[in-house]
Amino acid sequence: MRVILAEDSALLREGLVRLLADEGHEVLAAVGDGDALVAAVAQDPPDVVVTDVRMPPGHADEGLRAALEIRRRHPGVGVLVLSQYVEKRYATELITSDTEGVGYLLKDRVAQVDEFLDALERVGAGGAAFDPEVVRQLLARTTHVDPLVALTSRERDVLAHMAEGRTNASIGESLHISQSAVEKHINSIFVKLRIEHVSGYSRRMLAVLRYLGS
Repeated sequence: MRVILAEDSALLREGLVRLLADEGHEVLAAVGDGDALVAAVAQDPPDVVVTDVRMPPGHADEGLRAALEIRRRHPGVGVLVLSQYVEKRYATELITSDTEGVGYLLKDRVAQVDEFLDALERVGAGGAAFDPEVVRQLLARTTHVDPLVALTSRERDVLAHMAEGRTNASIGESLHISQSAVEKHINSIFVKLRIEHVSGYSRRMLAVLRYLGS
């Protein structure tokens, strides 16, 4: 895949460049701030952008705001956020801005190379990849009545795995149940959350957004 990186730590940035090159990916640019990221994507849109959240000049949420800008200008570009932090406001906006090609991992995933590369491939293919801790923290921001009260414990487990961007096969393997059982649980989730099939929308993502309290 064609990738653009944004990371203010030169050491980590160069490490990611080498890792991706070794895996056969083409790194079009590797930059250190949000403005440079937006400019690099405008010059030559990649398949996927990998960006940190906190970057110069303010070291606040520049990278995540740049990711949102990229999604608005180039909706076909996948965005994988790689950070030590969960910036809840903009993370939720990023996840709800589209139903395809979005991921959010915490930086300790880089130590698990296969996990990181798998997430990158999924986002590049139009899928989703969310770290379980990111999902947990986004859930913690909600204060209204739990909309998932009607779900069974197993259905909640399945929905939590869906929120991580897992496929039905991966969910079944993780929960030690058959793929057909996973499909039955998912259909039950759609019914209980009153998520009907609507052309142009992913029911899986709508269920995940309900799970995140959006």
